[in-house]
Parts: sequence; structure tokens; C-alpha cells
Amino acid sequence: MAKHESKKRPQLPRLQPHMSQLKKKPALELPRTLVNRILSHAQQSPDEEICGLISSKNRIAINYYRIANTASNKTHRFEMNGAEQIAAMKKMRAQNEEIMAIVHSHPDAPATPSTLDKKSNGYPELYYLVISLNTKGVLELRCFLLIDGEFKPAELVLEQAS
Repeated sequence: MAKHESKKRPQLPRLQPHMSQLKKKPALELPRTLVNRILSHAQQSPDEEICGLISSKNRIAINYYRIANTASNKTHRFEMNGAEQIAAMKKMRAQNEEIMAIVHSHPDAPATPSTLDKKSNGYPELYYLVISLNTKGVLELRCFLLIDGEFKPAELVLEQAS
């Protein structure tokens, strides 16, 4: 009897789907208390862009980390303070949190990412929140994802306090 030889198929590399191939990334759900802290931060510096990070645990947003803006022109640009950003990320790691979103404000422009925002975004897998203070009486908060090099609106859901 001939010995049966089984041929092993070569393992093909598993490819991660590109964001444009995913049907839809889940909506960003934020607790209202977290949103209030973010909006308060923006209102405290109405003439300068503020910035920060939102962390999550098990895909649930839980913390907002304020990061100082060190840009030379804070009215139209934000640059996160490197030491504060690293400290926030270390704290996230120590608390088993992950970075979920980048936040910044526009004091005198709409709540949409600028061309400069697109060029300087080093985390395309994160949600990107923009607050506009260029509105009368109400702050505008919008959410985006970077897909194929372009910011696309993403659903933002505010959870009610329990």
C-alpha cells in the first residue's frame, strides 16, 4: 500500500481590513459627564484651541485627559505637549485603558477638521472630536474618522446619566 502524503498548504498572511472595507465602525458613545468635562475645558480657553485624549476600557469611554497646547499660534493650531501626552498614555496603560479619541477645539471655525488637522493626524484608527466655539450660545461637538486620507463624519452618541 502506498503511503499517503498530505501536502500542507502554505499559510497566507492574514490581512487586516482597511477602514474603507469595514461596513461601519461602531458609533462613538460618550457619557454625558465626560462630554461636559470636554466642553468645559473648551469654554475655559475660548480664544485658543484646547486638546486632549479620551481613553476607554473594553471599548467604553471612561476618561478625558487634558493636554496643554504648545503650538506657537494656539488660535488656529494645536500641538499636544509631548511630556503630558506621554504621561497620559502611561497612566492609561497602568489603568488598562486604551486611547480611543483625540479631542481639540476651533475657537473661530466650524467643528470640522482642517487641512492641517488631516496632515498632522498620526493616529488614523482613532476617533477625532472637534469642538466649535464659533456658534451662538451652544457649543458644537462633532466626531470624525480618517478613512482613505479623508475625514468622514462618524456617529456620536451621548449616553444619559444613570
